[in-house]
Amino acid sequence: MPVDHYTVGVDFGTLSGRAVVVRVSDGVEIASAVHDYRHAVLEEALPGGTVRLPDAWALQVPDDYRDVLRHAVPAALAAAGIAPEQVVGIGTDFTACTMVPTYADGTPLCEDPQFVDRPHGYVKLWKHHAAQGQADRINDLAARRGESWLPRYGGLISSEWEFAKALQIHEEDPEIYDAMDRWVEAADWIVWQLCGNYVRNACTAGYKGIYQDGQYPSADFLTELAPGFGPFVTDKLDQPLGDLGSRAGSLTAEAAGWTGLPEGIAVAVGNVDAHVTAPAAGAVEPGRMVAIMGTSTCHVMSSTVLKEVPGMCGVVDGGIVAGSFGYEAGQSGVGDIFGWFTRTSVPASYSEAAAAAGESVHEYLTRLAEVQEVGEHGLVALDWHSGNRSVLVDHELSGLVVGTTLATRPEDTYRALLEATAFGTRVIVETFRDSGVPVEEFVVAGGLARNPLLMQIYADVLRMPLSVITSAQGPALGSAIHAAVAAGCYSDVPVASKSMGKVRSGAFVPDESRSRAYDALFEIYLELHDRFGRDTTTMRRLRALRRAALTEKVDA
Repeated sequence: MPVDHYTVGVDFGTLSGRAVVVRVSDGVEIASAVHDYRHAVLEEALPGGTVRLPDAWALQVPDDYRDVLRHAVPAALAAAGIAPEQVVGIGTDFTACTMVPTYADGTPLCEDPQFVDRPHGYVKLWKHHAAQGQADRINDLAARRGESWLPRYGGLISSEWEFAKALQIHEEDPEIYDAMDRWVEAADWIVWQLCGNYVRNACTAGYKGIYQDGQYPSADFLTELAPGFGPFVTDKLDQPLGDLGSRAGSLTAEAAGWTGLPEGIAVAVGNVDAHVTAPAAGAVEPGRMVAIMGTSTCHVMSSTVLKEVPGMCGVVDGGIVAGSFGYEAGQSGVGDIFGWFTRTSVPASYSEAAAAAGESVHEYLTRLAEVQEVGEHGLVALDWHSGNRSVLVDHELSGLVVGTTLATRPEDTYRALLEATAFGTRVIVETFRDSGVPVEEFVVAGGLARNPLLMQIYADVLRMPLSVITSAQGPALGSAIHAAVAAGCYSDVPVASKSMGKVRSGAFVPDESRSRAYDALFEIYLELHDRFGRDTTTMRRLRALRRAALTEKVDA
C-alpha cells in the first residue's frame, strides 16, 4: 500500500504562528498547532519598557518567529501521528509588508547587543504606520517625475511598504541604516532561517518592493528623494527572485532540529498570507476576489487583463499564480477595530452579562446586534481606525462614527463598525469594477469568516453571494499547497489547488430588502468617505496635534 505524503504549512500572523500538517493527495488537514508570540506587537515600548515608542509604531521581535518553528511545528507533527519521514516539504507565509533589518548573514540588528535599545533595529510590522511622511514624499516625487511604476499601485505607495519604511530608518537613524546589510521581508527571512538561502519572493517584491517590469525605482529617483538614499536597491534590497511554488532550498540540520522535520526536505519560496490563501480557497481563476479577514483584510484576485485601479496595493504579473495578473487591495483595520471596541467601549454590565451567558463580549454584542433591522441604530461609521489602505492609501486618516445620541447602545456602535468594514470592502469592489477588472464572486477566508452576522452583512452590502473557505487555517493550507509544488508532488499551483483547495460556495446569499436598505446607508458612507478622505485635512490635523502633544509629553 502506498505511503501517504504530507507537507507542513506555517502561517505567521500578527500575534501568533500556526502550523498545519496536510495530506498532499487531497488537502485534508491532519493536525494543527498555534504558538503565540512572546512579545506580541511592540506599540508602546521596546522589551523591558525603558525605551518608549512614538505614535503609529508597530514592531516585533524576530526570535518570536523562530519560536513558532520550535514549538508549533513539532506540536502539529506530534498531533498528526505520522512519521516525520512522510513529510516532503514545508511552506510559509507572512503578514506583509513586515520588514527585518539584518546583517549579511541574516542576523537581525536588534539581536546585536549594541542595537538592542534602538527601535529601528527591530522588525517593522505591517501596521507600522510611522513612515507616512516618507510615503507622501515618494508619491509626490513619483507623480512629478511621471514614474511608470506608480500607476501599477493605483497612483499611491503605502507607508506600510518597503521603501517608505527604509527611508524612515535612513533619515531617523543613519547608524542603523548604515549597519544594515539587508532589508528583508519577514516572509523571506523565515525561509532564510529554514534553508540557509536568501531568496526574495516574487510576490512581496512586486507588491511591496515596487518591482515592475524587471526593475525597481531608479537610483536617480532615490537620490532625488533623499541624499544618500540612491544606492538603497543595490546595497540593501536587490536579491535573486524566486517564483511562487518553487523551491528556495532544503531544510538545514539546524532547522530540522527546531521543527522535528527531516533534514533536506523542500522549503518553498516565501509568500504573503493573503496571496497564498487564494489557491487554498480554490480561487485562482479570473473574477474571484478572495478576502482574508482577520485583524486586517487583504483582497486579492487574478485576472487576464492589466488595468490601473485607483488606490490598489498593486498589480503584479504572476503575483498570485503564474500566467495571470495578480491584484491586491486591502483594509488596514477590521478585526482590530472590533477588538478595540470591545476592550475600550463596553461597560462592565455588558462584560458581566456576557460572562453569565458563557459568551465572549464579541458573541454577546453580536447576539444583541443581529436582531436589529438595517438602519435601526441610526449610525454610519468610517473604518479607518488604523488608517485607509485602499482606495485612499492614507494612514493619517482615523475612525469616525456619525449619528450617536444619548440612546445609542454598545451593540448599536458595534454593528455600525461591522457594517463600516463591509462598506469599505464595497468601495474596493466597485473601484475594481469601474476600472475594468470584473469581480464576479467573493470568497472569504480568515478567522472572521466564523461570524455569521458579519458574513451576512457583507453579502447584503456587496449584493453578492459569499463563498467561504472550509479550512480554519487558510493561509497555512495555502502554504502547504505551495510546499507540495516545491516538493514536486504537483506540476504547478493551480493543479495543486484543484486537489487540495477547500471552499463552500454560496454560503451566504444577499437579501434584496436588506440590500436596498444598505444601499441608502452606503450613500452616506460614501459622502463621509469623500469628505474626510479627500476634501478636508481634518483627520490629518488631529493626528499632527496628537503627535505634537505626545512628543512634548515624552520630552518633558
